[in-house]
Amino acid sequence: MPPPMEVILLMAMTLDGKIARTHAELVDWTGKKDKQYFVKVTRNAGVVIMGSKTFDTIRHPLPGRKNIVMTRDTTRQSDDPSLVFTDQTPAQILADLRQQGFDRAALIGGSVINSLFANQGLITQIHLTLVPKVFGQGVSLFNTPLDLAFEYDTCKEIDKGHLLLIYKAKSS
Repeated sequence: MPPPMEVILLMAMTLDGKIARTHAELVDWTGKKDKQYFVKVTRNAGVVIMGSKTFDTIRHPLPGRKNIVMTRDTTRQSDDPSLVFTDQTPAQILADLRQQGFDRAALIGGSVINSLFANQGLITQIHLTLVPKVFGQGVSLFNTPLDLAFEYDTCKEIDKGHLLLIYKAKSS
């Protein structure tokens, strides 16, 4: 049996724990170094998984990667082979990706999709860029109560005051 699929939750977050002000906000406040890191990790994974609100904010598939958009709207379709709309469960999506030869995926939000994967224990790493901003209110990393444990892996300053924190799922 192959090892479990590597699922990297890749997010930027404010000091007060927000990933956006609203669900419709384009994340353009994280800085150049965070964007470069995002591109590097997602291209290395080869596939990004996101919710429909995140996709509608981005408005186009990310080039050079397979884009999986989770949606309950089964009328959404795409002729672009790099863009897939699906109502499958997280486990089904990962099984399909494994069959297609992928061994990792980048989970890029939003909070609903993050929570679906977290509730099923499918997130193996969290890569979080802590940005020195405060929104006061907004969208959290997850939208449901959780009780998950992760182990610290690394922390480095990628830009002035911007910290990249990497955590790995605790092995049981």
